[in-house]
Amino acid sequence: MNVRRLLFVFLTSVLATTGNATDWGSATVAGTEVAAGQTLRFTLAGERGFEAAFIDVAIFVARGVRPGPTLCLTSAIHGDEVNSVEIARRVFAGVDSRKMAGMLVVLPAVNSYGFRTMGRNMPDRRDLNRAFPGNLNGSVASIVAAEVFGRVIKDCSYVIDLHTGSNLRTNLPQVRVDPNNAKALEMANQFGVGIVVAGEGPEGSLRRAAMVAGIPAIIYEAGPPYIFVEPEIVRGTQGVKNVMSYLGMTDDPPNTSPAQRLASSRWLRVPKRQGGIFLPTVGVGDVVTTGQLVATVTDPITDQVHEIRANEDGVVIGMSLPQVVLSGSALIHVGRVE
Repeated sequence: MNVRRLLFVFLTSVLATTGNATDWGSATVAGTEVAAGQTLRFTLAGERGFEAAFIDVAIFVARGVRPGPTLCLTSAIHGDEVNSVEIARRVFAGVDSRKMAGMLVVLPAVNSYGFRTMGRNMPDRRDLNRAFPGNLNGSVASIVAAEVFGRVIKDCSYVIDLHTGSNLRTNLPQVRVDPNNAKALEMANQFGVGIVVAGEGPEGSLRRAAMVAGIPAIIYEAGPPYIFVEPEIVRGTQGVKNVMSYLGMTDDPPNTSPAQRLASSRWLRVPKRQGGIFLPTVGVGDVVTTGQLVATVTDPITDQVHEIRANEDGVVIGMSLPQVVLSGSALIHVGRVE
């Protein structure tokens, strides 16, 4: 156990015991009471009806036997990002609430409709990760966002939101965080997997809404949508366990590596009128140098081959999967490490 984590665990213990430790007992999560040492699985809405099938969300809760923080884990806000669901499932399945401090709350498929249909968006065709903190009088996406945020997220001490690459893209394992929040940044560093990408996140995203509400939050992204990628699932699962260890929720030793932080990043895109068949010559994690050939785009009508070259030194942190592309399409995401 490093000195920083030892100090954090000590301070957490002191703060948790300043009151009467016997006060630690049951808690109410989204209207359901969970006793200390208990593990429950239930749903957010808990109701029947036509629209309930589109908006209901599963909730898994493990309440420890000792005082500690509440860590909330969300996945499949984008329904096609299925790696996230398996990470959340494995983390929860591996928890023993009778040996844990604090509480773990898992929403394994926030966009349950999208997960079932392999679709990114909600049934109203809106991006759920642009709808937080939500509106109970809005569209389906706004209603789900409001229910999740108002009944679950607002009571969290910390949030980890799990994602993958989107729109036929794949990502190098990376943690996204607002570096201006010391608690969130430390959580990102303690995740101990991949690289750290700085940024507030877009308006309406769960991470940004949580931060505005004073809840430290990070995103973990790895791999492509639609398929399960075992190495990325293993890394993500270990990363969440590392954070739980850091927060003093478990006694499991962390397995971390020093995180690399990006100074900047830029997408290489298809030049005007040079669309066609995109075939990369590099992969995620590869180091590239200025002028290096990173992909070709071949016009299937004229057979003209357009070369895509790196315009700066860096590492490939994301890329489109081989596919047909058009002018302006994002191809290779190159990051410059600090």
